[in-house]
Amino acid sequence: MLISIILVSIIAAIHIYIVYLEMFMWATPKGMKTFGTTEQVAKDSKSLAFNQGLYNGFLAAGLIWGLLYPDAVAGRHIQLFFLACVLIAGIVGSLTAKKSIIYVQALPALVAIIAVLFQW
Repeated sequence: MLISIILVSIIAAIHIYIVYLEMFMWATPKGMKTFGTTEQVAKDSKSLAFNQGLYNGFLAAGLIWGLLYPDAVAGRHIQLFFLACVLIAGIVGSLTAKKSIIYVQALPALVAIIAVLFQW
């Protein structure tokens, strides 16, 4: 069970970092390098990225909620729901935005789902 807690915590932390990048760093050199955008694209899509960052914040909040939920069984169900959301978002992102998202978002979520299911 400790492994699943660590994995879910790492995924929540990754999403908090994504929130920071999308909401506050999008149009900076670091944000543009991270997401592979140009200055003009970053400027034109800044409000969309801010909104996208908010959604990633909801994913992080849901994972943290699942970790802290007082009933362990219900907490695992909450974690599984939000991990499934992360997995789907990672798959879609890898198909529509940047291929590396499959490794940064989807694959870790899949590994965490397995860990939570097997209560590692």
